[in-house]
Amino acid sequence: MEKTLVLIKPDAVKRGLVGEIINLYERKGLQIDQLKWFEPDEKRLAAHYKAHEGKPFYEGLMSFMHSGPLVAMVLKGENAISVVRKINGATDYIEAECGSIRGLYAYSKTENCVHGSDGLDSAACEIDVWFGE
Repeated sequence: MEKTLVLIKPDAVKRGLVGEIINLYERKGLQIDQLKWFEPDEKRLAAHYKAHEGKPFYEGLMSFMHSGPLVAMVLKGENAISVVRKINGATDYIEAECGSIRGLYAYSKTENCVHGSDGLDSAACEIDVWFGE
């Protein structure tokens, strides 16, 4: 069983989409291993987005992610990482397939409803950031 991290971002939480988003993952056979509601602090967000520090979009991304609560969850299943990324759709909502989460609900590249780990190493690190001791 592969595990991956998913963040349901503040824009989706504010719009009441948490249940619909979780439903899309579960209908594809993924199981929730862990789930937690967060009011994220700067330290946790900085650890999560460390790879983007110094990039032009970093400050805006941090501000957005700190704008409200989010839901973090660990999903598990066969090929969980690639399945989640397919369900999420392209980061650029304009390029996202119509039936994907971003294709259905996103309004911008930053406010795009969800985050999913992009590989095994990042999944392990991100799960530790959100669910580690």
